[in-house]
Amino acid sequence: MDERTTIPRREILAAATTAFTTALFTGNVKGANDRIAVGFIGLGAMGSGNLGYAMKVPEVQPVAICDVYKPHEERAVQAAKKGGVDVKVVKDFRDVLADKSIDAVCISTPDHWHAYMTVEACKAGKDVYVEKPSCTYVEEGQKMVQAARKYNRVVQAGTMQRSGGYFQKAAELVKGGSIGDITFCHAFQSGATKKVGYGNPPDGNPPDDLNWEMWQGPAPQRPFNLNRWGVKAASFPTFRYFWDYAGGAMTDWGVHLIDPLHQCFGEVMPTSVVALGDKYYVTDNTETPDTMQATFHYPKFLTTYESRTCSPLPLFGRDQGAGTTIHGTEATIFVNRSGCWVIPNPRSSVAAAAWEKNSEMSQMNVPHWKNWVECIKSRQKPTSEIETCVRSSTTCLLANLSMRFKTRLDWDEANWTVQQEEAKPYLKARYRSPWKLEV
Repeated sequence: MDERTTIPRREILAAATTAFTTALFTGNVKGANDRIAVGFIGLGAMGSGNLGYAMKVPEVQPVAICDVYKPHEERAVQAAKKGGVDVKVVKDFRDVLADKSIDAVCISTPDHWHAYMTVEACKAGKDVYVEKPSCTYVEEGQKMVQAARKYNRVVQAGTMQRSGGYFQKAAELVKGGSIGDITFCHAFQSGATKKVGYGNPPDGNPPDDLNWEMWQGPAPQRPFNLNRWGVKAASFPTFRYFWDYAGGAMTDWGVHLIDPLHQCFGEVMPTSVVALGDKYYVTDNTETPDTMQATFHYPKFLTTYESRTCSPLPLFGRDQGAGTTIHGTEATIFVNRSGCWVIPNPRSSVAAAAWEKNSEMSQMNVPHWKNWVECIKSRQKPTSEIETCVRSSTTCLLANLSMRFKTRLDWDEANWTVQQEEAKPYLKARYRSPWKLEV
C-alpha cells in the first residue's frame, strides 16, 4: 500500500468492527494467570511514570528498557530494581520489537516517534501502550489505526483521564441528559510563564551520553539545542514547543482537554476548525504560541479551547490551571483531574453536585494500565483504544494548522482529510530518510 493512500472512514470503521468482534487475533493470548512481558521505550518523564504505574499492576512483567539517553536508562534500571524487578537494557528500540519473548511495548518517546514505533510494533505482533498525542501529522494517526486493525493489536493510548472517575462521571451525566440540551463547551489551560520562558541557549554539541541522531529519528535534522531536546532536571521536557517534534500546548494539554468531550459525545469529530495564536509575551527560542484560542464546530455544538500560558485565572471560584466545561440548558459541568462539578443554571430544577477529593475517583494511570492488560488478555477494545486518541489528536493538529496557515479548515470525515486543497500536503507525514511509515 502506498503511504499516501487514504482509506475512507467507512472502511476504517468496518475494520474496527471486525477486529474486536471476531477471533482473528493471532498473537499470544494470555490466560488469566499469565503475566504480560512489557518492553519500555522512552524513559523520560512520562516513561518513568509509566514504568512506575506498570509495576503496580501484578499482571505486568517489565522485562526491557530502551532510551537514547544513558542517564534515563540508568534511572529506569534503578527504579525497576527498587520495585523488585530486573530489566535488561536494550540500546535500539528495533531490538525490543524483534524480541519474540516480549508481548507488548510501552512507547513514551517524544511525540514525533509515536506513530512510527506504534506501527512497527503492531507489525512485530506486539500490543501497544502509546503516549498522547498519538501523532504529529494527521496521516500518521490514520496509519496507526490501520496498523492496529491489520495486525489485530490491542493499542491503548495514554489519554488516561478516560479511566478516571471524575471524567467517567461527566460522561455519565452528559449521556444521561441531566444537564439539558448542549450547544456550547469550553476547554482551557492556563499558567504563569515567565517572560524569559526557557531562555535562549545556543546550538552546540549534544551530551556524550545522548544519541542525538536517533533522538531526532524521522524528524528533520537539526543542530543540537538544549531546548529542542528539552531534558532538564527542573522542567518538563521542552521538545514539545518545537514544530519538528510536537504541537505545543495544543497537543500537550489540548488533547487531554478536548478528549473528555469526545468521550462524552461519542467520538464525533468537528466539522470545521478556526484558530489564532502567537508568542505575545515569552522571548525564548521555542516556536509554539504562548497564547492561543481555537473554535471547533461540531455537528450539534460549538467548542472553544484557549491556552493562556501567561495569564492564569480562577474559574468558578477555584484556582484550577486546566479544565473542560460542558454547558447545557439546565446546568454546566466542570471537570478536571481534581473533580467533577454540576453548576445549575438560574431557575433550573437541577441540584448542584460535586465529586471531588475522592481517592478512588481521582485514580487514572494505574486503572488505565489495568484496563490495557485486561484487554490484552480478553482481546477486547480498551478504554482509550487508539482511534479515540487519533480523533482527539487530529482535532488538535487541525487547530494548529489553522493557526499556522491562517485559514479555516473544514473536515472531510469520509476521506479523513480537509476540504481545503492547499492544506492537504501538510496532513502528510514528512519523514527524514531512511525512516518510512508503512503499514
